Amino acid sequence: MSSTEKRRIAVTGIGLVTPVGNTTAETWSGLLVGKSGAGQIENFDASGFSTTIGAEVKGFDPSESVPDPKLLKLASRSHGFALAAAAEALADAGIAPAPEDSHRWGLAVGAGMMSVAYDDLKVVHDHATDGSGYFEPDELVSEEFPANPVNFCRWQSNAGLGLLTKQFGIRGYATSVHTACASGGQAIGSALKAMRRGQCDYMLAGGFDSMLNPIGISGFCLLGALSTDNDNPTGASRPFDETRNGFVLGEGAGFLVLEDWDKAVERGASIYTELAGDGNSLSCYRITDSPPDGNGPIQAIHQALGDADTTMEEIDYVNAHGTSTQMNDRSECAAMKAVFGERIDEVKVSSTKSCMGHLIAAAGAVEAAVCCLAIRDGVAPVNANYNNPDPDCDVNLVTGEPQHGKIRAALTNSLGFGGSNSSLVFRNPTEVKA
Repeated sequence: MSSTEKRRIAVTGIGLVTPVGNTTAETWSGLLVGKSGAGQIENFDASGFSTTIGAEVKGFDPSESVPDPKLLKLASRSHGFALAAAAEALADAGIAPAPEDSHRWGLAVGAGMMSVAYDDLKVVHDHATDGSGYFEPDELVSEEFPANPVNFCRWQSNAGLGLLTKQFGIRGYATSVHTACASGGQAIGSALKAMRRGQCDYMLAGGFDSMLNPIGISGFCLLGALSTDNDNPTGASRPFDETRNGFVLGEGAGFLVLEDWDKAVERGASIYTELAGDGNSLSCYRITDSPPDGNGPIQAIHQALGDADTTMEEIDYVNAHGTSTQMNDRSECAAMKAVFGERIDEVKVSSTKSCMGHLIAAAGAVEAAVCCLAIRDGVAPVNANYNNPDPDCDVNLVTGEPQHGKIRAALTNSLGFGGSNSSLVFRNPTEVKA
């Protein structure tokens, strides 16, 4: 390989835990029929909030995927999703770290923000405040304070990274990315770059998050970012619809197994796609909004296309960030129209957040996996709940039912709070030049 030739990276394994299914197969079949994972929040009493709906993972038992009870003791809810999705991805790829090559395996994760579980916070409130609710720090070190010091470790932003490396014996490059809603996409992009630099031959890359708790809900409610259509949870997430009024908060995890292309071919692996390009930018417009002209996302998309040595004429499907907020959807459509120009009506577009809700740090990874599945099966999933056209969002949305046809290359966008923008390009294996 010449010094200017980019190392090709294959996607050989996928694992998903989402509000519409606890495996890749369940999630994908649910998305193809437009199944909604939204409903009234059941994991805690949300009746006091302006939003009482969310897209929760249902019937999930982490012990079915993680046999080590000591590891699960250190895991938060989202860590359980991550461990299960990662295990599925490795099993799907038919390869895993071994003692002789674990140093050539890497891990890149998009992780949710450092936080504290509501129950843990309540312990502090009950035992370290006076009768008026004022904090008394000395009580934290008193002999009567009942909190478990392990809890502090559990809620660090790199805790999931540590649990994953422990569980799967990864001994090479490792990084934890937190750029809000762009985290999962940028983690996969970081994995791509690490492999191209020659640091790893294999990578486990993805994202996980769960902000469906009183702390997470309260923050997004105060920002006015969540839909308040509490009487219609399955129809509340409606990206690009003129009546959209906020996103539905979700939770879950998604992981990909990445391999050197030649090594994957040599071992006869089943290849979903080539992870071909990565692009990033920082909008610096508003903490919660993308620029109305789409400037930041435009830069990320162009970078990803350039990195993939792909032109906009080759993109047949875009899995949009499409949160179902007024400004985000308008900005992303402006970006897509600027990039694709007169070809915008030929590019299939959908936001699968219409079914799964917004998985925050996991969103970009899960939606990257959706692109791989769309390319494999030659089908673009639906943009559900679209009934009222918005003239500012006049792109070629997939509505009603999935659209079939070969997808030569797919683009996925993840546009985070604070202005972090991530775009990834995946190429159909039949389009990869020998």
